[in-house]
Amino acid sequence: MSGHKSKFSVTILGSNSALPANGRNPTSQLLNVNNHYYLIDCGEGTQMQLRRFGVKMQRIKAVFISHMHGDHYFGLVGLLNSLHLLGRKMPLEIYAPESLQEIVRLQLDASGGRLQYPIQFHILKAPQSGSEIIYSDSELSVSAFRLKHRIPCCGFLFSERDKQRIYDTKRGGVAGIKIEEIPTLKKGHDVLREDGTLIRSEDYTIAPQKSRTYAYCTDTVPLDSTIDIVRGVECLYHEATFLEAEKARSKQTFHSTTGQAASIARSAGVGKLLIGHYSARYTELENHLIESRSVFENTDLTIEGKEFEII
Repeated sequence: MSGHKSKFSVTILGSNSALPANGRNPTSQLLNVNNHYYLIDCGEGTQMQLRRFGVKMQRIKAVFISHMHGDHYFGLVGLLNSLHLLGRKMPLEIYAPESLQEIVRLQLDASGGRLQYPIQFHILKAPQSGSEIIYSDSELSVSAFRLKHRIPCCGFLFSERDKQRIYDTKRGGVAGIKIEEIPTLKKGHDVLREDGTLIRSEDYTIAPQKSRTYAYCTDTVPLDSTIDIVRGVECLYHEATFLEAEKARSKQTFHSTTGQAASIARSAGVGKLLIGHYSARYTELENHLIESRSVFENTDLTIEGKEFEII
């Protein structure tokens, strides 16, 4: 028997770097975990993309902003205001560098606007080494880790929570399993009745689907430390702003190339690689895919509106 399939996917809202160009918007992604939404970066135009792709914005539980370059947060204030106009009441959690809190406050104050829902702002600081859990709920936990860019920048590791086994109502009903025994069986424990009857968990429950992970590495030079943190994840997003021919430019601007992103994926043994954060100089992206796949075959381009199921 196999477990029921649950939702774990990422939708690309913006895939470009600093400039909106060539039909591509600045960086933003939406992670969907069982219809709980988590916004990863919020470049200019993000709210328009959410509406364009039919996303129910009010389902966004938390926003994670990697760093304070505008192509990763300029869309946030507009989104916050739209959530207000749409009648949001539920709190919104924001994880971001400390300076963003003041920027949001100033912009809201300047317009005389007040949101009718609370913002719970959490100051984001990457640990000196390794990763550190910054957020958790019933669906997943989120860890931050240090990247290397021109200013402080964080990567994020999204880890789906382990699930309980699923009770097989048909088999359990036939066997006369008692209601009070079900929670124990779902935890994977056998039940020993007073009369000596052993009720085995594996006979009346279904193994849950394997928990999945998604790693997000934007704006950074390639780092060996990233390899250990993202090792074995089902899906890795790693920026690939430049083609290999622009390696010198990439190093100068603290970015990565296609080959460097693919090398990280190969060394970490990830299941799938997504590349993005393309420089505006590239009108076509086919060479990005060719170069990356020459190093790590299971690579895809982040194309706006495309949803990637993480399995």
